[in-house]
Amino acid sequence: MEQKATLVISHEYRRVKRMADFILALIGIILLSPVFLIVALMIKIDSPNEKVLFIQTRTGLKNKPFQIFKFRSMRKSNQPGGARKHVYNWKNGVPDNFVFKSVLGNDLEVSPIGTFVRKFSLDELPQLFNVIRGEMSLVGPRPEIPEITEHYSGEQQMRLFVKPGVTGWAQVNGRSNMNHGQKMAYDSYYVKEFSLKLDIQIIGMTVKQVLTGKDAV
Repeated sequence: MEQKATLVISHEYRRVKRMADFILALIGIILLSPVFLIVALMIKIDSPNEKVLFIQTRTGLKNKPFQIFKFRSMRKSNQPGGARKHVYNWKNGVPDNFVFKSVLGNDLEVSPIGTFVRKFSLDELPQLFNVIRGEMSLVGPRPEIPEITEHYSGEQQMRLFVKPGVTGWAQVNGRSNMNHGQKMAYDSYYVKEFSLKLDIQIIGMTVKQVLTGKDAV
C-alpha cells in the first residue's frame, strides 16, 4: 500500500496566517469594492440573463470540498449543446505531463468581458470572500476540481496539507504555462517552505504579474 506523505505545520503559524489572511482580505474587499461593482456591471450588461458569479466545487484543505467564487467569464453561445464533465481514469496518480484545459459545452463561449477579466485575473477577486470564510488563504496551491484530486497519489496529496490560495508559488512562476508535474513541484516546494516571508514574496510577484497580464489563462 502506498505510504501517504505527511507534513507537520505548527498550530501557531496557522493561527498567524489565518489572522493575516482575514485582515488583508477584508481590507482588499473594502478597497476594491468599486472594482467589484464595475466588473459585476460589465458582466451583467454583457450577459443580462446570466448570474454574475460562477460557483464551482473545488478541493480544499485535507481533501475537504468547498464552493469557490469567481466572476463569470462565459456566456451562452448560439450553438446548442450540453455541459461536459471532466472524466479521468488515472490509476497511479495524476500524470506529470497532464495539462488542465477547461471543458466547455457547445453552448458556452468566453465572452469579450470574460477575456478581459481573465487576462488581469479580475475573475478571481470574489475568492477574497472564500478567504474571509476560512476556506482559502491568500497564498497557497490553487484549488483543483475533485475529478482531479480524487486521483492524487499519496505524494501528490501533500499539496492538500495547506489551504488552497487565491495565488501561489506555481502561479507566479508560470501560471498557465506548465504541466501538472511542474506545478506539483512548485506546490510541494511551497508546502515544505511554508513561511510568511515566502507569502509576502508571492503576493508581490502576483501584483506585478496581474498588472502586466503575463501568462494569463
